[in-house]
Amino acid sequence: MLTSLALIFLVGLAAASICQRIRLPRIIGMLATGILLGPYVLDFLDGSILSISSDLREMALVIILIKAGLSLDISELKEVGRPAVLMAFLPAVFEILAFVLLAPGILGVTLLEAAILGAVLGAVSPAVVVPKMVQLMETGYGTDKGIPQLILAGASLDDVFVIVLFSTFTGMAQGGAVSAMDFAGIPISILLGIAGGALTGWLLALFFESQYAKERYVRNSMKVIIVLGISFLLVALETWLEGTLPFSGLLAVMSMACVLQLKSETFVTRRLAEKFGKLWLAAEVILFVLVGAAVDIRYTLGAGLGAVLMIFFALALRSAGVLLCLLGTKLNRKERLFCVIAYLPKATVQAAIGSVPLALGLPCGKLVLSVAVLSILITAPLGALGMDATYKRLLNRRSR
Repeated sequence: MLTSLALIFLVGLAAASICQRIRLPRIIGMLATGILLGPYVLDFLDGSILSISSDLREMALVIILIKAGLSLDISELKEVGRPAVLMAFLPAVFEILAFVLLAPGILGVTLLEAAILGAVLGAVSPAVVVPKMVQLMETGYGTDKGIPQLILAGASLDDVFVIVLFSTFTGMAQGGAVSAMDFAGIPISILLGIAGGALTGWLLALFFESQYAKERYVRNSMKVIIVLGISFLLVALETWLEGTLPFSGLLAVMSMACVLQLKSETFVTRRLAEKFGKLWLAAEVILFVLVGAAVDIRYTLGAGLGAVLMIFFALALRSAGVLLCLLGTKLNRKERLFCVIAYLPKATVQAAIGSVPLALGLPCGKLVLSVAVLSILITAPLGALGMDATYKRLLNRRSR
C-alpha cells in the first residue's frame, strides 16, 4: 500500500504540474495518472488501496466540503435561494429527459434503461466543481452576485436527487415496486442532512467557546481533528440510517461547517479554513487519482459514436435546464454562460455508480458503464478546462 500511495502522490503531482505548465487544469493530470496506474492499464496500484478507494474518495470530499462551508457567506447564499434550489434538480431532470427521449433511438435501449442511463449521467461532479467554487470565493470572482455560492449549493444537492432516482430506476428494472416514499425521501434526506449538520455545528461552536471561556483553549490543529472526526461520523450516519431514515451525510458536513463559521469568531474560522486548505493539497491528489483509477477505459471502445452523440445531446438539454434555473436573476449573459460551463463536468458519481447495473446483472449494464466512463473522459476535462479558461473573462471580481 505504501508503494501505491507514493505513486499516487508523486506521479499525480508530477502530472498535475506538467498540465499546469501547458495551461491545462491540474485535475486532468491527476485523472490521467489514475487511469494509467489503475487496474485497467498498468495495474500498479495495490488491491488493498483499491478496495478502500471509495472511502478515501469520500474522505477527500469531506475535507473540501468543510473548507467550502467555512468559506461560504450565508448572507450571499440567501440572495440566490430560488435558483440554487432549482439548480439542485432541474438540470438533472433535463438530462434524464434527454436520455429518455433520444437514447432508445440512438442506442437501442428501452425507456427504463434510458432512464437508468440518464440517472447515472445526471449528476454534476462535486469533486471537480466544489474546489473551483471555493477558489473563486477566496479570490472574489463572481461573489458580487453569489455565483460560486449558487453553483456550490446546487452541485452539492443534485447528487442526492440523482442517486435516489438511480436507486428507484434500478429497483424497477429488477422487478421491484416503486412507492411514493422513494421520492419523498429526496426532500427528507436534504432537510434532515441540513438540520442535523446545523445542530452539530452549533454544538461544536458552543463547545469551543465554552473551553475558551474556561481558559482551556483548544488549538486550531486539535479543532481540525475534532471537526474531521465528527464529519466522518455524520457521513457514517447516512449508512447507519439506510433503509430506516433518509439522511444526506455530505450535506450535513457542509451545513455543520457553515453554522460553525456563522457562530464562531472570524479569525477562528479563517484559521480553520487555512488548515483545511492545507489538508486539501494531499486530499485533492488522492481524490482525483482514485477517481481516474475507477475508470475502466476498456469500455470506451465499445461505446461507439452513438454514445458520444448522446452525451453531447444530453449536455445541450442540461445546459437549457441551467439557463431556465437562472431566469429572473440579475446575472448577465456571460455569468449565465459560466454557470452552464460549471455544470458540465462528471466524475465522482459516475465512477461510483456506473458499474452498479452491470453488477446487478441488468442487460444494459455494460452499455451504462461504457457511457459513464466516456462521459467522465469527455466532460471532466471539458468542464475543468472551461472553468479555468473563462472565469476571469466571464465573472466580475469583487474589489477587496
